[in-house]
Amino acid sequence: MLSYEGFTLIIMLFILAPIMGAIALLFLFIFEKRIDLLENKNKEIRLEQALQEAQYNKLNQQIQPHFLFNTLNVILGLARLNRTAELIRALEAFSQFLKFKYKASEPLIPLSQEIQYTQHYLDIQTLRFGDRLKIDMECPEPLSTALVPPFILQTLVENSFKHGLEKKVGEALLHIRFYLESQMVYLEVADNGLMGNESSVTDDGGHGLDNIQKRLYLYFNDRAQLNIASNESGTKVEVSWPLVFDRKMEEAEE
Repeated sequence: MLSYEGFTLIIMLFILAPIMGAIALLFLFIFEKRIDLLENKNKEIRLEQALQEAQYNKLNQQIQPHFLFNTLNVILGLARLNRTAELIRALEAFSQFLKFKYKASEPLIPLSQEIQYTQHYLDIQTLRFGDRLKIDMECPEPLSTALVPPFILQTLVENSFKHGLEKKVGEALLHIRFYLESQMVYLEVADNGLMGNESSVTDDGGHGLDNIQKRLYLYFNDRAQLNIASNESGTKVEVSWPLVFDRKMEEAEE
């Protein structure tokens, strides 16, 4: 025979079971909502990252191909003059330049790679200008693994030629300097040409300095800066961005 205590327990179970079930369903509902919110948030983050990557790739492809036409003229001229050794050098430099340009997909690359890529460009310009072109580049070894958006140096150097040195009569000078100050990487590119106040320098549909500003902002926001000064003695562009190292390369060297 069922005791009073047992009967009471059964009654309580019948009363509490629906309540506990309702509470469990409520917690499950809240938990599912939380998961949905997290999934939506992650989706928004992925979409934002995809948008920034698309913007970067678009800007990256807008880099001014001005020198490509000059390069073809150099190659054609060397071929006509049967200057085989210089022709081979030009083709090799041109090939390496294009290989890097269309292979680079990382948002940030080691400074050493950016310098190597730019050197292919400078090799071609050296063939064009001959002995009247003088180039010096300073980069402390510790900065070789610092990261930089691709084509920053190359674009600045290309601007120096396009807007200044190509119009220069006589000796053409190009100075490139990297240095570190207060955990910021600084890059200076100076030439003895005259860039002047050409609107295309800073407002050219995504090329040149405008391109650099947009790409730096995508990754460093307002922490990156770009300044330009031009006078009768030449033009200097200074770019700065936060110091970020390639940890994988550092570990490999250790």
